[in-house]
Amino acid sequence: MRTPQAGILLPLPELARYLVFALEPAARPADRLRALGDLADGERTVVGFGRALVSALGAEIGELRSFPAVAGPGLELPATPAALWVWLRGSDRGEILHRARRIEQALVPAFRLEEAHDAFLHDGGRDLTGYQDGTENPTGDEAVAAAIVGADRPILAASSFVAVQRWVHDFTRFERMPADEQDLCIGRRRTDNEEIEDAPESAHVKRTAQESFTPEAFVLRRSMPWADSHRCGLMFVAFAVSFDPFEAQLRRMVGSEDGVVDALFGFTRPRSGAYFWCPAMRNGRLDLSPLRR
Repeated sequence: MRTPQAGILLPLPELARYLVFALEPAARPADRLRALGDLADGERTVVGFGRALVSALGAEIGELRSFPAVAGPGLELPATPAALWVWLRGSDRGEILHRARRIEQALVPAFRLEEAHDAFLHDGGRDLTGYQDGTENPTGDEAVAAAIVGADRPILAASSFVAVQRWVHDFTRFERMPADEQDLCIGRRRTDNEEIEDAPESAHVKRTAQESFTPEAFVLRRSMPWADSHRCGLMFVAFAVSFDPFEAQLRRMVGSEDGVVDALFGFTRPRSGAYFWCPAMRNGRLDLSPLRR
């Protein structure tokens, strides 16, 4: 029986590391993916396949596509496709580091590690700006319906699709803003997380209210703050049954519908953008049967 990768639906971990891999020229990835299958349990280690990897395997996942070229007034968001994405979840930074090393070694020589970013839970689930992240997330059965492909699509049942963006915050800009202006950018008060009814149309919560789209654009956010020695921000991670809900929100954020740009862009910008398919699990291993059709 297929089941989702459990880490998709579980609460956020204390610590995480995100690994992004590219395919080496003339790579033969099938054997290396079998090795990865010995290390990926779907709970502590969540795995996503990019379009390039699926193509290299001679397969096709119809709903898997390239990250779109999205632009709006004064904005052009980056697309940074990758072959493989791994989300390591845990509570011990050293253990996560060694797990990452084992995965990297298992994937050589077919894959090359391109990026590794460490993330962490901050103040009970807040972004580094101090605002609660994922307030509108669906829960329970609604979370499953939003994030996990159902039995009506039997080939992909229990799998998921994930959009990943690494946002970099400009805290010099953010901290120059008065506290009430910061609240209006988000559309919620930082002090009590209550929505501000008369917030401007550019407020983030108004731009991305999932029920305001037709059809409704629900995703399951699993974003976490990240930081290195020079920069910091939010690793935006959104699971869904297709990329349509995410793209609907993104188009509205950049103002492609009405020219109103999300106020978030006043102090933060994405530096990456990629799509991945997260296969289901079967008997404790990644179920790669949809790639063998």
